[in-house]
Amino acid sequence: MNQFDEFLNGIENPENRDKLAQILKGVHQEFPQLEPIVKWNQPMFSDHGTYIIGFSVSKKHIAVSPEVAGIKRFSEQIKKAGYSHTDNIFRISWDEPVVFELLKEIIAFNIVDKTDATKFWR
Repeated sequence: MNQFDEFLNGIENPENRDKLAQILKGVHQEFPQLEPIVKWNQPMFSDHGTYIIGFSVSKKHIAVSPEVAGIKRFSEQIKKAGYSHTDNIFRISWDEPVVFELLKEIIAFNIVDKTDATKFWR
């Protein structure tokens, strides 16, 4: 996934780098139709020019941004997975396991929900 190499190489901690790389690789393998891009210093995936999901990193966590609609729709599942969230993002701490099934459900929801979208953001 060459599109993300430069971003990933900027993550100092090799374990954190590998964790995000595995997430990005998993998303790409599960949804090969999505376009992997980096915008606003965030790796993200888009579909027909519209935003589907993006990721950013901090010292303590990976922030996952499925837009407000994704958070609202999956709020209970996000909490059940043990992740904290705001209206716009949920956080996967570096030491927490990644619940790929939840990520897949959120991405699939956004793809369907934004089928007719003509803008990047909702």
